[in-house]
This record gives sequence, structure tokens and C-alpha cells, in this order.
Amino acid sequence: MRSEKEMLDLIINTANEDPRIRAAYLEGSRVNPTVQADIFQDYDVVYVVEETKSFREDSSWIDRFGKRLYMQYPEDSAYFPSDVENCYGWLMQFADGNRLDLHVCTMETVKRDLELYRVLVDKDNLLPSEPVKSEEIYWVKKPTPEQFHDTCNEFWWCLNNVAKGLWRKEIPYVMDMVNIYVRPMLTRIVEWKIGVDKHFSVSAGKCAKYMERYVSEDIYRRYLATYSSAETEAIWDSVLGMCDLFHEIAAELSEAMEYPYDDTEAENGRAYLEHVRRRMQRKFIRTERKQTSRLGIRRIML
Repeated sequence: MRSEKEMLDLIINTANEDPRIRAAYLEGSRVNPTVQADIFQDYDVVYVVEETKSFREDSSWIDRFGKRLYMQYPEDSAYFPSDVENCYGWLMQFADGNRLDLHVCTMETVKRDLELYRVLVDKDNLLPSEPVKSEEIYWVKKPTPEQFHDTCNEFWWCLNNVAKGLWRKEIPYVMDMVNIYVRPMLTRIVEWKIGVDKHFSVSAGKCAKYMERYVSEDIYRRYLATYSSAETEAIWDSVLGMCDLFHEIAAELSEAMEYPYDDTEAENGRAYLEHVRRRMQRKFIRTERKQTSRLGIRRIML
């Protein structure tokens, strides 16, 4: 695996040798001092250019970066249309284990997107020598009362759909409702707890990946326990666990931030889930009894 020096030398030399590239900078985890380095850190690099067309029309120039296992062209995605005239990228996974996320962008785009970065090359003094933003941009942000209310309401409301899907045995629908709609609300509330506990001066990371650093062992264990298998009873257990964890933290945040929290909505939401679960269990018992009875009749007839 090529070292960081070898990779950066290659990236810098490429920029210096190509007259179309006017500047280059590194961003992402490699310029964030709070991120612990490891072998999976990629190189997020932007080349500042006057146009992207020549780079797009003949992309053989990227071959110099190394043997690729596979790659992606994010700006060509049918799902995420973008302004390829001003920014275009190649995401490359190399055979030696390194990954390079490389973009060529016009200064118009760069000015809008500059965050935390390190200048590698600047032929025309285009880039501020110091980042225009610090790592504070990644810190957990204190919610407004409205954001707190809407997050709580969304959590309890969407659980209604989980119960409905479980009743209908629509497990793919249920799993998506839990993980796409309900879980983000739980994650957000945990992040806000981290913010309150740490005076909103830390980052929980993308997808709350640093959660374990900042919450108690009990909360982290309970959060992980909300990831269930696709078995009906396991889903019920994990969802009710989500309810308990969410309610506990939301009530704590309500007091700490002096924001109103609708306890009645929370209690009614959980009670509704328990009601549906009990009805499902009774329905299952009745079905089992009917099947057992029919089996007994068949045996008698035989």
C-alpha cells in the first residue's frame, strides 16, 4: 500500500505538471485533526480548473494514479443530476488499498463549497491560505424548539406505519419504515444528548459513527439492540426498545433545554404499539388453535 507521502506527491506532481489545473487542495478526514487516522481514510482531492470538459472527454489522464479495482462517476448518476460543466469527479479504489475521491471543479463551485481543507498547489493564489471554516462546522448543532418538536412528532407518528406493516406481514416495508424514517429520529435525539452533555462542541460523525465515544455504555448497548433481524417478534422488541430509549432521552433534553415535550403523544404512541402487538399475538394463538383442531379432525377421519 502506497504511503500518504507517495500518494500526496503523486497528486501534487499531477497538478503541477498539468497547465489546466490551477490549484489543488485536500479535504475530508485527512485534514480534520479530531479524526483518528487509519488505513481506510481516502484522499478527498479537488483540482481547481477553468473548465471540466477536456478532463471529462478524455479521462485517460487519471490512469497515472494507479491500478484500479473499480470506480464510480457520481456526477453521471441518473439519480443525482449535477452541474458537470462546473464540477466532475472520479471515485477510485486502487489495487493497493488506497482510495482517491478526485474532483475537477471551477472556482465558482469551489468558492461555494470550501470548508475544512489544506492547500496542496496554488499557481494563481486562488485559495485562502487558511480554511474559511473550522472543524466546528461538524459539531452537533443545538436544535430549535420547533426542530425538537418535529423530530419527536415524526418519531411517534411513523411508528404507526411500523405497526400496520407488522400486522400485514409486510416485512420489507416495516424494515424500511424503521430504518429510513424512525431510526434517523432516534439517532438525532441521541446526537442532541451528546451535544447537551458536551456543550455542543463535538461531532458525532457521519451517521453518528462516533456515538460510542460520548454516550454511556448502557445507552450505546440499548441503541445497538434496536437493530433487529427480520423476524416479527424481534422487530417488536427492537421497536419498543427504541420507544423507551427515545422517550427517556427526549424527556431529559426537554428539561435540559427547557423545550416542551408531549408526554401524552409519547405514552399514546407506545400504548398503541403494545395494543397492536397484543392483538397480533391473540390472532396468532387463534390461528394455531384452528390449525391444531383441523389436524385432529383429519387424524380421526383417517
